[in-house]
Amino acid sequence: MLKKFFLTCSGVDKNIIENCGNGEQNKFVGIGATVFFTAIMATIAGSYALYTVFDNLYAAIFFGLVWGLLIFNLDRFIVSTIKKKDSKLKEFLQASPRIILAVIIAIVISKPLELKLFEKEINQVLLTEKNQMTLDNKTQIAQQFTPEIEKINLEIEFLKQEIISKEKVTNALYETYITEAEGTKGTKKLGKGPVYQEKREKHDVSLAALNQLRKDNLEKIERKESSIAALIENQKLAETKSQPIISNFDGLMARVTALDQLPWLPSFFIFLLFLAIETSPIIAKLLSPKGEYDYKLEDYETAIKTLVKQQVHQREQMLQADISIDNKVYKDIAEEDELHTYKQKLARDLMKLQADSFYKKQQKML
Repeated sequence: MLKKFFLTCSGVDKNIIENCGNGEQNKFVGIGATVFFTAIMATIAGSYALYTVFDNLYAAIFFGLVWGLLIFNLDRFIVSTIKKKDSKLKEFLQASPRIILAVIIAIVISKPLELKLFEKEINQVLLTEKNQMTLDNKTQIAQQFTPEIEKINLEIEFLKQEIISKEKVTNALYETYITEAEGTKGTKKLGKGPVYQEKREKHDVSLAALNQLRKDNLEKIERKESSIAALIENQKLAETKSQPIISNFDGLMARVTALDQLPWLPSFFIFLLFLAIETSPIIAKLLSPKGEYDYKLEDYETAIKTLVKQQVHQREQMLQADISIDNKVYKDIAEEDELHTYKQKLARDLMKLQADSFYKKQQKML
């Protein structure tokens, strides 16, 4: 049962292989087993690769099976269509397009398994990239809000400086009227005279203006600080919204890119392994000598080819014979006097009818 299954996988003609020896059958059983297990590995690799895309186990298994069947069909087709030749060079040239296809398939199959084998290393690379992306994201978002925040801070600083300047002026006026009262400056008269009163009034006006300015500016500063707090909150909200996108940066393309950043030698050896597995049926077919099955298959195909050529040649000869007979028959008929007299009589009657018809039309017109 298993032997028949692997023979089916090898793509041989069962009617021919059944009449071959056990050694010949075992050769193709080995080729069929290689084709089958290559398809199994393709199914596993394809399922894992698609799982990283869809993140759904059932969808990954379904499409992985489809991919495995596709690889199985391709490998079976490749092996079954390679015909043994008398020259190894001709065989290699015949198989070269199929070898190129096998290389492509090996690359496609090996890549998902490389992703699984080096999963921890890839996760480390992705973590580093995510951290860097988080920092870059915060920097980019900050660039959107920082200019506005700095502008508001400058406005707040201007309002504070305005209060400080007014305080300096008021303090200077306070010192002026105090020293006037003490008699140390100004008129240098001790006591609270008219000059003192005048300076005191200037200070009181300045103090009232300072208090009003402080009140107004503090209200403005409070509103601007609220604006800064709102901007900072919006900045944090933007960072929070973009963080899931960065966290989900672990798809198939991201993992393949991360794999390329790892040392190439381990991946290269895995690729060589799958290349050897994928091309092994073809290489085995090329290296194996021309066996009993190949001779019988060649005999069967050449017999069919010869039969078809014979039938085509016979049909062409029959056509040429029919054409020659027809030409001779019509030539003999054309030389008969009876047929000539009959056709002459019919032509004469037809011309009479045409003349009568023309005469009747002319009478009607007159």
